[in-house]
Amino acid sequence: MVKMIMHGCGGAMGQVITGLAAEDESIKIVAGIDLHPAKDSGYPVFESLDQCNVKADVIVDFSSAKAVDGLLKYCSETGMPVVLCTTGLSEAQLETLKRASASAAVLRSANMSLGVNLLLKLVKDAAKVLAGSGFDIEIVEKHHNQKMDAPSGTAIALADSINQAMDEPYGYIYDRSTRREKRHASEIGISAVRGGSIVGEHDVIFAGRDEVVTFSHTAYSKAIFAKGALEAAKFLAGKGPGLYTMADVVKL
Repeated sequence: MVKMIMHGCGGAMGQVITGLAAEDESIKIVAGIDLHPAKDSGYPVFESLDQCNVKADVIVDFSSAKAVDGLLKYCSETGMPVVLCTTGLSEAQLETLKRASASAAVLRSANMSLGVNLLLKLVKDAAKVLAGSGFDIEIVEKHHNQKMDAPSGTAIALADSINQAMDEPYGYIYDRSTRREKRHASEIGISAVRGGSIVGEHDVIFAGRDEVVTFSHTAYSKAIFAKGALEAAKFLAGKGPGLYTMADVVKL
């Protein structure tokens, strides 16, 4: 059985993962980390990893960007594998993440669902065909009104995946309100919608002359991300240092 620490156990995703892990006989949450833990989690909760004295095989993180620095420092020093699900990381934090992967197994994904990771591959393949045929590319993402970062990490990951198919990288445009000019062919427009309780929707639009191809993914509950995080934790436990993605887990 894989023993796991839930970093950010008091948050919405931490609670969903806690519930699913309790039903999974192959993994067990042995400790949680959170400044404001939920009640009756079923495992001991500490305010920081440095205070945690419970042995584990892997950490799953669904916390906040400001908590990631301490997490990566801990993993670098201890070699503890970590599934890093928090989005909205700065460029400096991404560099720190790469350095941490030299001494610990680090799995980072902007989205933990199987469907989204398949979508990353599909849009990359589509871009190889459509971008060279004059199709403009736009990404529209929608999330609930409590989401802190915009655009979503998944939207950026989709744009990055598309760019991997390009001979010359496309630029990302987040706001056209200050521009009075035609759309450039070599740009990807990324729009964010925030409202209500939308769990997550992503549309990747390839708009050509007289035809439009749209790839869509809709999340109806946070459970799809929680399931992916648990599968990633099982995969990463016991792995050597390195940088991993969900593509390694689902073998796309």
